[in-house]
Amino acid sequence: MDPIGKKLLDVAKSQLGYTEKGDGYTKFGDWYTANIDGDHDSYFKTAPWCDMFLAWAADKAGVTEQAGQFASTVEHAEWFRKHDAWGRTPEPGALVFFDWNGSGDPDQIDHVGLVERVDGKTLHTIEANADGYKLMRKTRDMDSVVGFGYPGKIKVEAPKYTPRHAAPTPTVDKVGAPAASTNTQEREHSSPDQPFPTQEVVLGGILAFVLCGTVALAAGRAAAAKAPTAAPIRVRKRGKHHRPATPVTLPADVTPADLDAADAGTTVMPALSLAAAHEAEDREFWGRIAHLEEDSELAFWNSLHAEATDAEYAPAPGFR
Repeated sequence: MDPIGKKLLDVAKSQLGYTEKGDGYTKFGDWYTANIDGDHDSYFKTAPWCDMFLAWAADKAGVTEQAGQFASTVEHAEWFRKHDAWGRTPEPGALVFFDWNGSGDPDQIDHVGLVERVDGKTLHTIEANADGYKLMRKTRDMDSVVGFGYPGKIKVEAPKYTPRHAAPTPTVDKVGAPAASTNTQEREHSSPDQPFPTQEVVLGGILAFVLCGTVALAAGRAAAAKAPTAAPIRVRKRGKHHRPATPVTLPADVTPADLDAADAGTTVMPALSLAAAHEAEDREFWGRIAHLEEDSELAFWNSLHAEATDAEYAPAPGFR
């Protein structure tokens, strides 16, 4: 059986028994007027509908390219002949074209139907507008047959895949030219009340996020480069040491007198240690700002520091 014709037969069987209205109106002619005829001529709504039914069935079966869509049986037969899908051998699933006068002339075709099965020279068909008003099964002989159209023999080129959003390949004269606008594709995939952001907005947000992150990273690296590699100079506050709230318990073999004796023998060491610490800090401080000695204001503060230092360590009156 012709595989495409079988699909047509499946649709045709579902419509068996359909009858045209009193004025000749059919839903198949109405469909043909709205979807196939370019002028939407209302004539087809009540016209003979044997071939318009097959156009409708091909649309429902998804085989319009193999079965064709016609209202004229003569033009339909000619279409099969041009596609080398025409013959005289009966076959289930084939379209059968009749001339009631038996002339065998394709230009004299009166009617078309679908071959359901073949018994020798007897055809069992499903035909629309059979007996002038109904979709029904019929039994025919070969005397009035002009020929058969075989939908399965129609060669249909496989569609070439093109990515939905891909732009056409640029020609030689357009290489390097500014890119063409893609507004047509944007309109196809978006609407004014669309609740989701467009692709361009999403990409723009991502780029902005990446840019902000890059700037923040660069700023962080610059700040890290300016940070001092050594600990800053501590500012020493002079004053009495804090005493613990609870006196320290002396070992059993040590008495306060022992501590006093030890302290009396080392009274000079704390003063020497403190002076050394001050001198070390001064060297650290002035070493770090030595490159600023030419600054006039710094020289002023330098002189004040020298006077303060001399006054601090000068012997008290009466001890010279």
